[in-house]
Amino acid sequence: MPTSNPTAEACDNTLVDTPAPRRTSRLPIKRVQHKVVQAKMEVWEKSETIDPEVKAYVFSLVSAVGGSSSYDDTYQVGDDAYAALQDILRWLRLYDEKLNRYDVKACLASANLVQNDLLEILALWPEEAQSNTLKAKLALACLQLLVPLTWPTELEDDTTTVNHHRHLPHLQLAQVSYKRAVLHYEHAQILRTAVRIGLPSMVQPRRERSKRDEGIIKLVLYLFRNISLITQPQLLPSQGDENEISRSSTISAFATQDVFTLLLTIGSGAGDEFQDQDTILLEILFHLLKGVDANKLSMEEKQMHSEETNELQSLMRREKAMHKGYNRHAPSRHNRFGSMLWVQRADAKLSTVSGQTSIVDGDATLLQMDQHKRWDKPKFRGKQTSTPAEQADFGEKIELDERARKHLRTFVEDFLDSGFNPLFASLRKAIEREAERVGESHKRQYFYLIHWFLRAENARHAHRSTITITTNDTPQENTFAYVAAVLDQETFVLLNRHMQRSFDEKSWIDLQATLLAFTQILATVKLMAESKDEDDQEIAENIQNRIFYEEATHDRIVQILRGYTNQGFAYLDAVTECVHVFVRMLEGYSKVNADLHVRSKRRARRKKNAANGGGGDDGGPPEDEAEEERDMFQVVSERKFDFARFSAKFLSQACVDTFLALLHFHADLTPEQLKRCHRYLYRLAFKHELAILLFRVDILLLLHRLIKGPGGLSPEAEGFKEWEQLVQQVFRRCVKWVEKPSGKGTAWKEMSVVEMLFSKVSNTVYYLQNGYERVVEKRVPRAPAGLDFKRKVESQMKVPVVVSLLLEQGKGDVLGWLKKEVERAVEERKAWEDEREARGQVDGEGEGGAPSIYLSPDTDERKLQLFRDKHLRLLLTTIGMERLGLAEDVDASWVIPSEITSEQMKEALEAIKQTEHDPPAFEDGKTAADMLRNKSAARRTEANTYNSADEDGAGSGSDGALEFPPNLPQSRADGDGAEEGPAKRRRLTKRNHVELTDAEADERAAERRRKEKERNSRIKSKLYVSALEDESDAEADAEFFRLEEERRKKTAGEIGKALMKQREGGDGAKKGKKGGKKGEKKRKKDVADAESEDEVMGSSSPVKKRAAVFEEGSDVSDVEMAEADEERPLDESPEETPSTSPMQDDGLPLAEVSVNIRGSSDAMAKGAMESDDDEDDVPVRKAAARRSVRAGLIIDSDSE
Repeated sequence: MPTSNPTAEACDNTLVDTPAPRRTSRLPIKRVQHKVVQAKMEVWEKSETIDPEVKAYVFSLVSAVGGSSSYDDTYQVGDDAYAALQDILRWLRLYDEKLNRYDVKACLASANLVQNDLLEILALWPEEAQSNTLKAKLALACLQLLVPLTWPTELEDDTTTVNHHRHLPHLQLAQVSYKRAVLHYEHAQILRTAVRIGLPSMVQPRRERSKRDEGIIKLVLYLFRNISLITQPQLLPSQGDENEISRSSTISAFATQDVFTLLLTIGSGAGDEFQDQDTILLEILFHLLKGVDANKLSMEEKQMHSEETNELQSLMRREKAMHKGYNRHAPSRHNRFGSMLWVQRADAKLSTVSGQTSIVDGDATLLQMDQHKRWDKPKFRGKQTSTPAEQADFGEKIELDERARKHLRTFVEDFLDSGFNPLFASLRKAIEREAERVGESHKRQYFYLIHWFLRAENARHAHRSTITITTNDTPQENTFAYVAAVLDQETFVLLNRHMQRSFDEKSWIDLQATLLAFTQILATVKLMAESKDEDDQEIAENIQNRIFYEEATHDRIVQILRGYTNQGFAYLDAVTECVHVFVRMLEGYSKVNADLHVRSKRRARRKKNAANGGGGDDGGPPEDEAEEERDMFQVVSERKFDFARFSAKFLSQACVDTFLALLHFHADLTPEQLKRCHRYLYRLAFKHELAILLFRVDILLLLHRLIKGPGGLSPEAEGFKEWEQLVQQVFRRCVKWVEKPSGKGTAWKEMSVVEMLFSKVSNTVYYLQNGYERVVEKRVPRAPAGLDFKRKVESQMKVPVVVSLLLEQGKGDVLGWLKKEVERAVEERKAWEDEREARGQVDGEGEGGAPSIYLSPDTDERKLQLFRDKHLRLLLTTIGMERLGLAEDVDASWVIPSEITSEQMKEALEAIKQTEHDPPAFEDGKTAADMLRNKSAARRTEANTYNSADEDGAGSGSDGALEFPPNLPQSRADGDGAEEGPAKRRRLTKRNHVELTDAEADERAAERRRKEKERNSRIKSKLYVSALEDESDAEADAEFFRLEEERRKKTAGEIGKALMKQREGGDGAKKGKKGGKKGEKKRKKDVADAESEDEVMGSSSPVKKRAAVFEEGSDVSDVEMAEADEERPLDESPEETPSTSPMQDDGLPLAEVSVNIRGSSDAMAKGAMESDDDEDDVPVRKAAARRSVRAGLIIDSDSE
């Protein structure tokens, strides 16, 4: 039963200012209702469908409306026509709607009220008589009756009665006749008259309208909605030409009678002037556009004819292939002769087959046997839900004639340009607010129309682009701005929320609508990304980033694909298309954006119940409070996107079955749908190497019939060769898989044949592919963080602190087990001590110390607890026990060393027992956990503690007092050497670091303080360095230049001697190896003399360092070479002469350059002597830069 509250409310609003006059012939409705109830009780007495008394009253009211004149055969309105119309309206409301019956509607349909009275009265109000109040009043009354009479009739399971089923077929045929009469009335344009009724109310501003005006506007729109919704029932006979009530006739009537103009006006003012009419306009658009191909609207007439020709040729090829497959097994002319044969099967049983088709070959015989088998398929036991009309509307195809297509194309283009954004923005806000006027069907229609209009806009954009290319015109304006209302973030949030809710509630029709909208949004964004406009490309980039950023969207698409069962072909097509488009766009976007990140939402970890049964169920320790809070709130994380990891989610058997379910309809699929299946199977079998998921008998049979028949693809069809190659490779791999060589006794072939009968489970896929199980390496467990006591905790309080903390955590069973182990250890150690005392041995002498005692965990959980529980480990360490093995070893044992006596263990045992009965109390409300700290924090505190006044006596005037304080800390960025070297790496703490005792820690701290004191004593603090020290001293400068002059004179003689020896020994250099060795020894000796001379002068010559590098057996370290690199000037040219070549100076002639390093040094000194006499004005020459040399190789730094 459809809801008629909006209509009743609209009718009430229109009757506010027009009360009906009193009439003596009005029917007493209460008395009639009582009679109807009595008639229900007396079923056998009255067999008529409608109460005769009700029928008589309704017919009397109809006759009072008016009738044909006997004078000129024109329609004459009755004297009480308006009151009669109001009475009929009240009968509809108070009898049919209140009693949930169709009796009054059936009487009005039998009386032919609409054709004979209502339309005649509307035709009597011409446009010239617009100001006639009486006729306008009658026209409004007729409109009030037309809306409930044309209101769609639907049956609901909860409210449907026998009366509904009895009258429904008759009323449906009556509504078809109403629509035919309204659209094709000869004497007037009824729809235009309805528009004229609503115009006075629409002209008024929204704030000045009354409820009556709002009701009139709703009545007009409801009439248009009902006219567009009425169709010919498929199960009822047609009473006229169906083309008269077709979609094309409706669109043409709407265009010629100014209904489209009214809809454009309301659409452009939605959200402003017409806020409450948006849902009614949404319904009108949905029923006008559903099933219409949006791509064909933008085509020209020639393109349309070409498209229709291609479709016809495709249908003819399909029909030809069907006949060809049938003729292959068609009966011959001897079919009248009967034939019967026996077929012997593999189990030696005989089967009888009749017909001549069975004698062609063995395959035909087996096929005929399969066709004669009968299988009673189990019926679906699930919930049978009623299928609304919208589910069929999503998949239906409506063909329009040329006239209607042109009208609809004009309307759609005008609506996209002016009304799309306002209407859909208003609808989105209404859906988000959950307004009362919004129902579930409106949400479904909203998403469907998003899909339809975006598809129409994409087709228009492609058509304009084609015209621009062919005619070389200027490009059109950006049309994507006309659909911007559905490409914003609010729409995406609403779409994702509605999609998830529909999937959770298993509302497949709503989910199908959201999938269609989401798919078309992705297609629109793809077109924007391929546009030449930079603004469109930037917007498309942002939209893709927002869509693909949420990992929940990725997971939702995978779940929807896996969740297909038997929702129908239209839903299956929408799901597979959405997955195909989403995966391809995400793959392309991830290739372009290599640093794509996604936001994943993980479920927060639950806190472990530490007080549950003493903690015996969970062997591990509870998490720290800070870590638990972080885990509880960090449910959203960001990670780098990996497309291979994402695409692996589509490789399950459920996803494969969904695409194969679509492939079963291969005879009815379009080339695009077949290509969709082909791309998925190709990606599955060859890109991901999971062709084993296709090795199932029914899948292989489907692929075989797809190529070889019967009922397969036509060889002339588009994409047939690609399918043929795919199927061929799948069968080839299947044969190789079955014949895979295996070891003895494995029976691989038999196992493979059996596995082909079932779907592959994800746990066994790897084994079926490779023949062996996957080897999974277990991660090495990580030891818990070490704990230590704070400094203020005394030694006798350490055991009570840890025991009380374990008791607070509910680990009483751990303490019970530990007490038993300590008691056992006390007995064993006491027995050993008594035995040693009986033998007269003294401690430390004899055979050695006491044997170590091992702890024995009673269960595996206890063993794991000894590894994970950091508080238990601290208690064992405090008692004096030691742990053997590596820190990561779970099976490491705990032992009581030989140094611990039985008395010490007794003291520890008594401390544990005493703490259990009387736990310690701490000051300031602190707990036992406040007395502990991590060992890393303890080491940092110990390293930063410096108390020289107490231990070194620095404040007492001792010799250890520093002459200067240490240098103040300075930032590297502020200093001069901020970029001289790379940043220091942080020193990592070793995991297997040996824990030190208190005595060893104090000893190391004292040694560290002593070394720091010695280092500070050699520091001249920067606090006492002033700029005056950089000023020159005349006496010091004179002494420096005097020494330099003596050095030059001395080295000049050496250079001359070397040059003379080189000239005299030029002929002797050819005497052989012996002479060469002597010269080498002489050069080494000269170098050694120069080094000794430099040492005497107190200078560290760079020549010395270079000579040391090239000598064999040199011990120059990498640190020294790094220091030499730092001395290199920053402006040094990278093309300078290496240090292994002779050094050159700009002021020296080539003849004075020596071939060895000593000669180079002497030449530099000689050049300095030959310079000007005024040496004080000559700047000191910088030392030649040195290359970074290691292992005899030159290493250049890129940073220089």
